[in-house]
Amino acid sequence: MTVLTVFIYIVVFIFSAIIHEISHGYVAHLRGDDTAKLMGRITLNPLSHIELFGSIILPAILLSLRSPILFGWAKPVLIDYRNFKNPKLDIPLVSLAGPIANLLLALVSGFGIRLIGIFPNFEAGFGAAIESFLYIMLIINVILTIINLIPIPPLDGSKVATFFMPRDIATKYMNINSFICLIALLLLLSLGMVRSLLHSAISFFVTIFSGISY
Repeated sequence: MTVLTVFIYIVVFIFSAIIHEISHGYVAHLRGDDTAKLMGRITLNPLSHIELFGSIILPAILLSLRSPILFGWAKPVLIDYRNFKNPKLDIPLVSLAGPIANLLLALVSGFGIRLIGIFPNFEAGFGAAIESFLYIMLIINVILTIINLIPIPPLDGSKVATFFMPRDIATKYMNINSFICLIALLLLLSLGMVRSLLHSAISFFVTIFSGISY
């Protein structure tokens, strides 16, 4: 993988992660919590969202090592659950907003690829560069959608899972040490069977959305 390709992947990843976090903050605002808005996090300004290690260094290392799974994060938006109109429902809604935003970006990217494919002459020329960019956008956003729905704190899937838990269990679950959860997630992703399942899921959605095999 060339330096330019790694750079494009990181730029697309940062953009996709920013949209992810903005979506959390905006839906939280709609549900009664303005914490993210007041902190200036509902903005496309990358300086408000980039976390050096999680947004740039870690993705660059994984890409350089040709890791089958791209993993990283932007600064999480701060949310005060006490401000929600209905915390039991609003917490999973706000949590789903990020993965749904990534899924929509993936769908738009896939549609763009299919649209370019309708015009062979354009695809053979300048359209090829656009198609390559959209394909990277598609892959990254499918990965972000799937990874973030894993029900391990602090990933979004864990907060969605609390909707189905009794309140006391949900509270204890969400208070599990984040470092321990990160180690557990990395160990999980290192398992051959899990990586195979993730690869199959990513391949399925990339192919369905774009018509191009992953």
